[in-house]
Amino acid sequence: MTATVKYDEVEVGQQIPAADYPVRRLNLVMYAGASGDFNQIHWNERFARTVGLPDVIAHGMFTMAQAGRFVTDWAGDPGAVVDYGVRFSSMVVVPDDDEGATITVSGVVEEKLEDKRVVIALVAKSADANVLSKARAVVQLS
Repeated sequence: MTATVKYDEVEVGQQIPAADYPVRRLNLVMYAGASGDFNQIHWNERFARTVGLPDVIAHGMFTMAQAGRFVTDWAGDPGAVVDYGVRFSSMVVVPDDDEGATITVSGVVEEKLEDKRVVIALVAKSADANVLSKARAVVQLS
C-alpha cells in the first residue's frame, strides 16, 4: 500500500480535521489483554482512587495509539508513518458510565520535507486537557 494523500496536494499550515475516539472501560480491559499491562489504575476505580487518581485512567500507550490511528487514517496507509513520537502531558480519565471519555485528535501539516515526506503536528485532548505534547509524525506521501 501507499499513502492516498498526495505530497503536491498538501501545504504547510494545512489543518487535518479532528476525529473523536471514544474510550470506555471495556476498551481499557481489551487493551490490557493485548498489551499485557494490567496495572490496576487502568481498570479498578477503587485502587486508582487509593493512589490519588480521580478515577480509572487510560493507558498512555492506548492514548498514543489513538493519535497514531488518526495519522494512519489520514494518510491511508499505516506503513506511510516513518517516525512517530509523543510526550504524555495529562491523563485520560475514564468514568464507569455509558459515555466514558473521548480523545479528540487533530493535526496540522507542520513541514514539508524532501522525498515526499511531511511532518504532522498533533493535538490530542480529553475533557479540555491536552493529553499529549510534542506529538509529531513523519509521513511518507505519494
